[in-house]
Amino acid sequence: MPELTALEAWRLALGWSRPQAVREVAAVYVIDGLLPPGLTPAMLCRYEHGQDEPGDEYRLMISRAYGARPDQLGLATRCLWCSTCASPPQLHYGQHQREETNTGRKEPMTTASGLPAIRESVQWAVLDAPGGSPALVALAEAAVEHYALNYSKHPPAVLLEEVRGTRNLLSTATAAADRETARGLRRQVGWLSALLGNLAYHLDDRAGARTHLTLAGALGESTQAPALTAWASGALAMVATARRDWDHARQHAQYGLEHAPEGLRRAQLLGWALLPTLAALQRASEADDVVSESDEIMRSATELPGRFGYDRAEHRLHVAEAHLTLERFDRAADVARESIAAAPAETPGWVAATLVLALAEARDTPEEAAARALDILDLIPPPRLRATARSRLARLERLLDHSGTNAAAELAERLRRLPAPVRADGTAA
Repeated sequence: MPELTALEAWRLALGWSRPQAVREVAAVYVIDGLLPPGLTPAMLCRYEHGQDEPGDEYRLMISRAYGARPDQLGLATRCLWCSTCASPPQLHYGQHQREETNTGRKEPMTTASGLPAIRESVQWAVLDAPGGSPALVALAEAAVEHYALNYSKHPPAVLLEEVRGTRNLLSTATAAADRETARGLRRQVGWLSALLGNLAYHLDDRAGARTHLTLAGALGESTQAPALTAWASGALAMVATARRDWDHARQHAQYGLEHAPEGLRRAQLLGWALLPTLAALQRASEADDVVSESDEIMRSATELPGRFGYDRAEHRLHVAEAHLTLERFDRAADVARESIAAAPAETPGWVAATLVLALAEARDTPEEAAARALDILDLIPPPRLRATARSRLARLERLLDHSGTNAAAELAERLRRLPAPVRADGTAA
C-alpha cells in the first residue's frame, strides 16, 4: 500500500494505536533504567508520514519496541544493527531481550511489553460477552493474578494505568450481568481496586489509596470475600499508619483480623497491620506478643507469592521495622539482615529491608548506613523507587544530617536531585 510508510505499517500490524506505541517505546526506556522520553502521538504521526525524522536514539528505541530492525521500519541509520551484525536478539512479546551487561550478568526478561495484552484480552472478552459470562469472570480473575504476581516488576505508574483500564472494562459488563456473574465480576473489581490502592500508596497518593482501598473493602463484604475484606483493611491500616493516625490504624487492623482466614492471612494482618501501630504507640509488650504469634504461624504456613501474598522476607521486614520504631537497633539490624537474605536481590522488598538495616546502623556506623543508601540509588531507577523507599531514604538523610561524613553529604545531594514520583501537573515523573 503506497500510502503507508513501513513505520506505520509495522505499527498497524502490531495492532497498536499511536498512544499505545508511544507507551511501548517509553517502556523500553524504563527497562533500561532511563526516564521515559518526550515522544508524543503527534510526533509519531509526523515520523510515519515523513514530515519529520526521529533522531538516532529514537530510531533505536522505536525499533526495539516494535521488535524490528531499523531498516525494516525505514529508519536505517549509523550501525544500530550494521550489515555485519547478527540478527536482532530473540523477541518476547515483540520486545528484545536485554543483552548481557559488561559484567557478564544476564538481565532478566520483562513482562512490560506483555502488560497491555492482558487488558486487551479482557477487552475482547467484554466485546464477546457484553452482558458478562462465567468465562469473563475467570479471565478477570486471571488478570488480577497476573497483576498481583508481577506487581514488583513494573514501575507503579505504568501498572496503575493498566489495572485502571482493566477495571473500567469490567464496569459495563458487571452492570448488565446476571446476579451470580455480577457478583463474581464485582469481586474481581474489588481486587483490582485493592491493587489501585496499593499502587496509589506507592506513588505517594495517600488520599487516592484510601479511596480505592475503601471501595475494595466494601466490595469484599458485599461479595462475601473475607480475604479481600481483610487485605483491604490491612492496607487501610498501613495508610493510616503513614499519616500517624494511630486510632484508625488500629481499628482497621482489628477489623481485618476479624475477617482474616486463619493461618497465613492472620499472620499477615498481625505483622503488616497491627504490629506497626503497637510499635508506634510504644506498646512493646503487646508488640512482642504479636511477633510471637505471627512467628509461630509463619513456621508452618505455606508462603504465598505476589502482592496479595505473604512470605518470610516480608514478615521479617515488618518485625525489623517494629524493633526499629521501639529503638531496639541491634535487634532491628539482625532481623533486617534475615529479610534481605530471604528476598530476591534488587526487588522492592530487598530495597526496603536494606534501608531498614541502614536506619538501624545510622547511629553507630553512619558511613556504612549512607553507603547502603547510595548503593540503592545506584541500582534502582527513580521510576521504580516506591514512595515507601523514598520515605525511608528521607528518614535516613535526617538521621545522618549531623554526621559530617562524605557519604552522608553525597546522599543528601543525590536525594535533592531525585525527581518526585509524580510531577506538580499530576503526570508520572
